[in-house]
Amino acid sequence: MSKVAVIGAGYVGLTTGACLADLGHDVTVVDIDKEKIALLRRRMVPFFEPGLRELVERNAAAGRLQFTTSYADAVPGAEFAIIAVSTPEGEGGEADLSYVEAAASSIADAMDGPLVVVNKSTVPPLTGDMVSSVLKKHNGRHNAVVVSNPEFLREGSAIQDFMHPDRIVVGSNDRQAAEKVAGLYAPLNAEVLVTPNIYTAEMVKYASNAFLATRISFINEIAWISERVGADAKLVAEGMGLDKRIGPTYLDAGIGWGGSCFGKDVSALTAVAERFDYHPELLHAVMDINRDQRMLVIDLLREALEELPGRVVGLLGLAFKPNTDDMRDAPSVDIARVLLAAGAELRAYDPAAMERSRAGHRVERVSAARPGSRQTADAPSGDRRRPQHLRSSRDEGPGIHLSRHWPGVSRGRSSRAEPGSSVLTSAKSCSLARSGCSPSTITSPGRPRTSAIFKATPTSSFASST
Repeated sequence: MSKVAVIGAGYVGLTTGACLADLGHDVTVVDIDKEKIALLRRRMVPFFEPGLRELVERNAAAGRLQFTTSYADAVPGAEFAIIAVSTPEGEGGEADLSYVEAAASSIADAMDGPLVVVNKSTVPPLTGDMVSSVLKKHNGRHNAVVVSNPEFLREGSAIQDFMHPDRIVVGSNDRQAAEKVAGLYAPLNAEVLVTPNIYTAEMVKYASNAFLATRISFINEIAWISERVGADAKLVAEGMGLDKRIGPTYLDAGIGWGGSCFGKDVSALTAVAERFDYHPELLHAVMDINRDQRMLVIDLLREALEELPGRVVGLLGLAFKPNTDDMRDAPSVDIARVLLAAGAELRAYDPAAMERSRAGHRVERVSAARPGSRQTADAPSGDRRRPQHLRSSRDEGPGIHLSRHWPGVSRGRSSRAEPGSSVLTSAKSCSLARSGCSPSTITSPGRPRTSAIFKATPTSSFASST
């Protein structure tokens, strides 16, 4: 088994480190965030991922998994250094590679012998060349070979995805180094694709995420057309999915995709194409359709409630997908902004993301119209480069009340909301349009105004790969 340094203790880095340790490797995870490392040393995971805490506890107790803030504790003597740091969206949609560059520089300063440096962060083609140059610049004494090994982990099922992968992709200009990286995963008996150069492996990740995002935007467009011709969009998708050439996954119409990957990766791939003088019309359309999907919720609510000022709207699900507390680019945030701006009062619940919704970077203050007033405001746009959170009821003025649980309600059926009732509109099962998604009346004692309860977390088939 090998000695491995993993740079970055986020979703990808921590999952990778814990899973490699579970395969028997000696793993040290390094992160410059002292609070995060302190938590991990106490066997506490700083984010929600099913099964990860147990995996960390087991391997830390066995001595196969350590945590440090010092590269000098992790890199010397290691055979592999895996870079798994954030690559947020930068200016013009390009991937911000500053964290990758900083990690490469620190690895070079700490390495004391030959080393295989693995890019597992999602990076655009040619990033491997940049990392190689940084390593040589900061350490000309020892040989370092760069290998691309993109991750294909989905938040909420990351451990399952790591231990039972569809494929392992590795690529380098040094085939021997690429095969060494593939050997880390030998116990998994997975299909391995070794690409003849590093650029191909880098491109596989971007192409995969862009294709999945395209499928979701495609079925959302088909659902809009289906509504206009009287077709059932859900059955259309089911009929398409029965074709073995197409398959059923990522064909659920709804409020579109969110999360930390699809948006920034499609934007970054678009930026790469334009840097090489190619205009990627399809990728632009994919992003435009997805942006418009979030406002479908507002259209449905306006139709059901006739007016939004003073209405109580419930958001069931805040994270960008189930089984995670990740609020990055979550559709619920954009929906909440617009509803607040329209004068609605929001009540929100998520089984995993409540604490993350209350803390950190909250939704920007919105000058929302108060019940009975004539004030209006535009909702500010989001910033995908930073985690986004919902404003707590502890803030001044009406806003979002973050509940520990959702009160029980009894359901009935109605085509139009009546005073004293609330409307349930679900993005989980409804098509992009009203097909299969007619409003339900919910009798809710003690609510004097018509309300709406909206499921704002997409189903898992919408989910970003990470």
